Amino acid sequence: MKQTDTLREEHRVIERGLTALSRAVERLETGEEVPGEILDKAVDFIRGFADGCHHQKEEDILFPYLEGKGLTRDQGPVGVMLAEHDVGREHVRGMSEAIENAAPPAFVAHARAYLELLGDHIAKEDDVLFPMADQLMTPVEAEELMSEFEGVEEELEEAHHKYLGIVTELEEYLGIE
Repeated sequence: MKQTDTLREEHRVIERGLTALSRAVERLETGEEVPGEILDKAVDFIRGFADGCHHQKEEDILFPYLEGKGLTRDQGPVGVMLAEHDVGREHVRGMSEAIENAAPPAFVAHARAYLELLGDHIAKEDDVLFPMADQLMTPVEAEELMSEFEGVEEELEEAHHKYLGIVTELEEYLGIE
């Protein structure tokens, strides 16, 4: 198992959430009503799992390791990923505000932008950043990284179960198999 496999596995869960969000957006675009509770759950999943659980591991553990290997926060792959995390957070804020203001068109616009951003972002991490990280780290560093990931996993075990439940609930409501 590679040290970045945990992050790749989380990407698969995030993609499930993105599929649910996309389905909700498609319904809104056709004039179908999607309950605010469902949209709130989609935003909660993004904030809690994608940004909270997953990005925490990247920003607090993986990226500092890569910085130690000469990749800077200001540019290059780490800088791009951090900038995209920030842009994603802005779109999530926009979705949340749109729910609060009962503004489906604003929700759709932010959700579409977020879906595009995160789809590309995940591909960059899976295909470029994570293989780079796997190659740059020594076996000792890889073991340290895995240990740190496991520590976070233990701390966030309840949160993981909660968000897996939310994504499953969204899939069921939106008819995703």
